Amino acid sequence: MKTSRSKHYNSSRSSLPFEDGMSKVVSNAPIEAQEETCALVGLITPQQDERKTTEYLDELQFLAETAGARTVKRFTQRLNGPNSVTYLGIGKLQEIRKWICDEEDAGNMISMVIFDDELSAKQLRNIESELKVKILDRTSLILDIFAMRAQTANAKTQVELAQYRYMLPRLQRLWTHLERQRGGSVGLRGPGETQLEMDRRIILNRMSLLKQRLADIDRQKSTQRGNRGRMIRVALVGYTNVGKSTLMNLLSKSDVFAENKLFATLDTTVRKVIVDNLPFLLSDTVGFIRKLPHDLVESFKSTLDEVREADLLLHIVDISHPEFEDQIHVVEKTLADLGCADKPSMIIFNKVDAYRWTPKDEDDLTPATRDNVSLDDLIHSWMTRLSGECLFISAKEKTNYDTLRQVLYNKVREMHVQKYPYNDFLFEKYDDAQPKDNL
Repeated sequence: MKTSRSKHYNSSRSSLPFEDGMSKVVSNAPIEAQEETCALVGLITPQQDERKTTEYLDELQFLAETAGARTVKRFTQRLNGPNSVTYLGIGKLQEIRKWICDEEDAGNMISMVIFDDELSAKQLRNIESELKVKILDRTSLILDIFAMRAQTANAKTQVELAQYRYMLPRLQRLWTHLERQRGGSVGLRGPGETQLEMDRRIILNRMSLLKQRLADIDRQKSTQRGNRGRMIRVALVGYTNVGKSTLMNLLSKSDVFAENKLFATLDTTVRKVIVDNLPFLLSDTVGFIRKLPHDLVESFKSTLDEVREADLLLHIVDISHPEFEDQIHVVEKTLADLGCADKPSMIIFNKVDAYRWTPKDEDDLTPATRDNVSLDDLIHSWMTRLSGECLFISAKEKTNYDTLRQVLYNKVREMHVQKYPYNDFLFEKYDDAQPKDNL
C-alpha cells in the first residue's frame, strides 16, 4: 500500500548506516534549538474521566516542552476505548486534518501530532496516512527526551536499546514507500520486504550487542558497589521533577544537575554524605512517570539496581502538584514492579513553599475540594495517615532541613548499628565524649 504524503511531511524515522556498514534506525528527536509546533490528542473513557485526561495532557505538554516543542492545540474525544485501527474515530481524525490544513493555509506550520497513549504499528500507519504529518505517541516522545538527555555511555546504551525494542514491531511503517505487499509468499518478495527483513535482522543483532554491553556495565557497577565499604545506602526515588536532585545537592553539598524539566537526571549519581558523625551513601535516581514505557524499565534495570540494593528509600513527593496522590501511587506501583515494595521507606513531601490553596467563603455550601485544603490541614491528615512517618520540607528554601537531617541520622544510625555492629566508620562524636578518669 502506497502512502501519500504532503510536501511538508517528513517521516518520523529514518534508516542510516552504521560506521561498520550496517543500517541503524535513528529517531529524529526534537532539537532544542529549533522549536517545533504540535497538537496533543487524548481520550476520555469510562476509566479516564475528563479531569484526569486534562491532567494527562498537561503532563504531555510538559514533556513536549522538555523536548523543545510548543503546543498550539489539544483534541479530545469520548470513546469507550481506543479504536484498534485509528485510535480515534475517523470523524475526529478528519477534524484534526482539516485544522492542520487551515493552519498551513494561514502560514502556521504544524510539525507533529502527539498522542497520549502508545500506538500500535497499524494505528501509526493509518493515522499518518490520514493526517500526513509526523506522528508521535507518549512512549516515543519519552524515548526522544531520554535520547536527548543521555550523557554517559551507560545511559546512551540503555536508551538505544529501549528505542530498538520500541521500533522493532513497528518496522513495517518505515517501508511503505517501497509498496511492500503483505500476505502469501510466492511472487511477493519485493524490495520492501527484503529491506524489512534485513533491518529486522540488523536490529536484532544490534540489540544483542547492546544487551551484552549492559551486562558488562552491570558487572562493573556491581564491583563498584562492592567497593564502597560498609555503609548504609539511601536512595532518592519519586516522580520526575519533584526535586530529588535539588535535595541531593543540599544533603551532599554537591553539584548534581537540577532543572525544572522532566527527566533532568538519567544516570544514577552516588555521593558520600556525613551527617554529624555518621557517613552513608546517597543516590539520586531517574524519575518515574505515568505510563512509563516498559522498554525503558527493562533497559534501565542496571541503573535502577541502586534502588534495589538500597537499605532505605526516601520517596520524594511534590506536594504543590494538584495530583500528587496519583503520583505517589505511580511510584509505589513502579517500585513494586522492581521488587522494592517491602524496603524500608519514608515519604518526604517537598516544595511546601510552592503550595497554594484557596479558602472557601463562609457562605459557600458546596463540598470542599483539594484546592480548598490548607497546608496545615494537609500536613496533619498525612501525618495521621502515615503515623508520622513523613516530613514536609522545601529543598529550595531549606525549610525543615535540620529536622530532615536529624530524622535521617536516627534512621540510618539504627540501620548501621544493626547491619555493621563492628564498623569503625561510625566514629564517636568528640563533643559528646566523656573525659576518662585519671589513673
